[in-house]
This record gives sequence, C-alpha cells and structure tokens, in this order.
Amino acid sequence: MINLPPMLQLQNIILTQFRNYVQQSFHFQDRIIGICGKNGSGKTNLLDAIYYLSFSKSYFSRADSSNVHHGMMGLRIEGNYILTEQDHNLVFILRENNRKELTLNDETYKRFSDHIGKFSCVMIAPDDISLVSGPGDERRKLIDTIISQFNRTYLLLLIDYQKLLLQRNSVLKQLAESGQIDESLMEILDQQLCSKGNQIFQIRKVFLVEYLELVQEIYCKIAGQADQIELAYDSQLLFQSMESLFLQQKQKDRSLQRTSAGIHKDDILFKMHAQTFKNEASQGQRKSLLFALKLAEWQILKKQKGYTPILLLDDVFEKLDEKRMFQLLNWVCSESDGQVFITDTHSNRLKQQLTETNTSFQLIEIK
Repeated sequence: MINLPPMLQLQNIILTQFRNYVQQSFHFQDRIIGICGKNGSGKTNLLDAIYYLSFSKSYFSRADSSNVHHGMMGLRIEGNYILTEQDHNLVFILRENNRKELTLNDETYKRFSDHIGKFSCVMIAPDDISLVSGPGDERRKLIDTIISQFNRTYLLLLIDYQKLLLQRNSVLKQLAESGQIDESLMEILDQQLCSKGNQIFQIRKVFLVEYLELVQEIYCKIAGQADQIELAYDSQLLFQSMESLFLQQKQKDRSLQRTSAGIHKDDILFKMHAQTFKNEASQGQRKSLLFALKLAEWQILKKQKGYTPILLLDDVFEKLDEKRMFQLLNWVCSESDGQVFITDTHSNRLKQQLTETNTSFQLIEIK
C-alpha cells in the first residue's frame, strides 16, 4: 500500500445485489483510480455506490428499491476508509422491507442527517449539464448539498423549512377542497417559515460570495480565458423580507394552492457578455462552467472539512476537448492530494491521459 498524506481514502468496497452487481469487491491501491469498461458494464454503478456511502442515497435521484439487482430483494454496500490516518468501516443496507440502515464502525445511525459531511465526495456525471441549462431547483440542490456537508445548523434549518413548506401547501390545498382555512395555523406556519427562511438566506448569501468567485477562477483555469462570465445569487430576499413576500403573495398563494415566494425559489444567474449564458455559450463553454461549479464544490469542501473529498468523474472524456481535458486532469491528479475515480469506455485513452499527468494510478477493467 502506498503511503499517502492524511486525507480521505477509500481502500475497498464490497457490493451485494447492487444494480448489476450480485457480489463484487474492488480494492483501491492508488490515489488515482481509472475504471474502464463498455457501456452498461457497471462503471457508473460503482461510482454511485461510493456516493451512496457518503450520502445514504443514489446520486441519480433513484428510489432505493430501484438499485436492487433485478429479481432480488435488498442490497448492501460496504466500504473501508482511511480518514486522517484512522480506519473506518461504513455499511449501507437496504432490507427486504425497504428499510434503510447505515452503520459506521458498528454504530448504527439513528438519523441519516448525522452522517452528512463525514465522508465527503463530489461527483460529476453526464446529466449534470442541467446545472447550467436546467431549472433553478438543480442549482438550489447543489448549493444545499455543499453547505449541508460543513454546516449542520444549515442542514437542520433546511429540513425544518421543507417540512413547514409541505404543511403550508397542504393547508392551502384544503382551502380549495373545503372553502375554509385555519387562519391561526397559517399564521404560525408563516412565522416559522419566515424565521427559518431568513436564516437560510443569510447563510447562502455569505457562502455564495466565496463560492461564485471560486467558480469564475476555476472556469478560467479550465477554459483558458474568462469569456466575460458573470455569476450572481438570485433571491427574492435580496429585495424584501420573507414576511412582506408572504403578505404580498397571500391571495396568489390561496389561488394557486401553493407557496409561490420564499427561499425555495432561489437560483444562481449565469451571464456571458451581459446576456443569458445558455443562449450565448458554446458547448465547450457550458461544459467548462459545469466543471467549474462542481470543482469549486470540491475545493470549498476541502477548505471546510480539512481534507480533500473523494472526486468521482464519470465519463468526463465526452464532455471536454483534449486541451481542456488535459488541464483538468493535470490539476485534479497532479496538483491535488485527493483520491480521484475516473471512468471511460476506452482503456487506451484513459491510460494515455493518466500517464500524461505523471502521477501513479491504478487501472481497473470491468468486464
């Protein structure tokens, strides 16, 4: 085993009845791990299993039951880590009754939220381009995922806010069904939502100053130029309070039967040459921004957690041209101390690209 500086390293993983794997183990002996195989061989599934151990859920928003090997019941993922020179055993189990369990060093978590941020990882997958060109909820999810890994107060505020929002929307729907509304309950829900929402807004506002500056810096590193990119936090709370928003939207909410204003509408705005980014940007520029968003997450978490998170790069060779790909791999492989997993369908291409980084690497071929 190669001696590595204090960091987060996954040494091995054992998959049981997970996706296309009935029973399979993988051992990781280097910091840089190349994984190659044909489409459908299970490369992405292996990365998703690593993500599962960090977040107790799939990266791809699948129901847990859909990750069970076809025709079987239940699944199990076990990983052995070194974190700052200490060994850790982590086990995720989905029982036959779809009950989830997560165990760290033989101690079972009572709440999965207690695990978030302990073994941080960042994943970049083919469908992530929706972060750049898709709806705002994709970018809010990104913001929430990053902050929740190092700010537990934020995570708990977010959980409470989402529960209260569901309650408020349920009360609004009852109005349409019965023609009546519990005004005292609405007042309590509004007060609690405003309290949680204002706190979430303040944390996001501070975080996004540093994060968006870092995104621009990394974009320039990957693209080789700035391209006059502008990034900005977009929130209704930049201009008025949650309390005034609720009052202003009162009749609209009752008509729509849902809460139409609040921090659950926040977004990040992208512009290029003062125009909407997705209307002006080339495919290469869109992909460069995507990588900048995710790699900024990687760097922010490194600063906050005190170790470099595991980086999972799925099918990235189809996203960037050769020059951008070299700049990216040279940075994450040669200039970083984190463990990196990279998948590709072409073993020769993957081997050549990793060799050019002048970094030791392990190549795993999945048949």
